Amino acid sequence: MAKKVVATLHEKGAGKDYTKVIKSVKSAKTGAYIFTEEIVPNSEVQAYLNKK
Repeated sequence: MAKKVVATLHEKGAGKDYTKVIKSVKSAKTGAYIFTEEIVPNSEVQAYLNKK
């Protein structure tokens, strides 16, 4: 399914410039982990993972 999302958001051949990032975030209320998914440009992957 992720391939369809990338294919519809970008022009043909430009999909390699983006990465699907899955980050686990601990909920302050319940203590359970929540997984967030986002498609970000390759150059911004580290910045996305480092932000809180």
